[in-house]
Amino acid sequence: MSELAKRTAFAVIAAPIAIIAIYLGDAVLATVLSLIAAIAAWEFCRMARAAGGNPLESIAIPGAALVPLLVLGIHTHKLSIPFTYIILAILAIFAVAMFVRGPNGKPLLTTATTVFGIVYVSMIAYVYPIRYHDYIISALSGTVLVLLPIFVTWASDIGGYAFGRTIGGRKLIPHISPGKTISGSLGGILLSVVVCWLYVTYAVTPYARLGFTTTGIIIFGVGISVIAQIGDLAESVIKREAGFKDSSTIIPGHGGVLDRFDSLLFVMPVAMVMLQQLLVPAFH
Repeated sequence: MSELAKRTAFAVIAAPIAIIAIYLGDAVLATVLSLIAAIAAWEFCRMARAAGGNPLESIAIPGAALVPLLVLGIHTHKLSIPFTYIILAILAIFAVAMFVRGPNGKPLLTTATTVFGIVYVSMIAYVYPIRYHDYIISALSGTVLVLLPIFVTWASDIGGYAFGRTIGGRKLIPHISPGKTISGSLGGILLSVVVCWLYVTYAVTPYARLGFTTTGIIIFGVGISVIAQIGDLAESVIKREAGFKDSSTIIPGHGGVLDRFDSLLFVMPVAMVMLQQLLVPAFH
């Protein structure tokens, strides 16, 4: 089977599952996000080890998997997690690293990579609060809203690839990603704004009863594209430092979970903030 066939087959299976999970929300969505975070944490630990970081997998993987479940508990008012508890958890990770690894095992570096790994991959959990945004009136409207930053991110990737291959020209940041060009970056931003306008007009407003001002659409499209490109470059840096081509081979034709969700890990928390500021109810 060709790589294109593998990618297509995976998309045909995975996309409906993802949409159903978002629509059902609650424990189903949190469980799917937890699984994604756990696999991504495993991939991150592999790359961090190759780069000399040596994180504590026994903490990073379950820690990342726990975050979406904690978000579920907070949303359902079954949990309350004071900020002090988070600080204590970080101190506990350092204590474990200190006793398990000792001074020669670089406990500071171990703690830093372990904590960063948990924080980095668990950003996917922001799908949950977007799904249950304050303006959401139904499962359908929540699903439509979650898909907005996802589609805009895809538009950025597609626009970047198409414009970069067609126009070429000066490299964007050659020491990080030799293949990315300024024309590709600008093309990604342009297509993101167009897709954002189309999706808001024909999906968000009629089905979620929500909208943006024209300025809001431009800000959201440009902002998400820029952040998506930064997220993509961030994983490229990690892979280059580790000497990896892909984060893993767990997804046929796509590489690893981090390879598919790298941009969204940066996009989702930023999208949450932007939606809080830019989204308005549509009354007509």
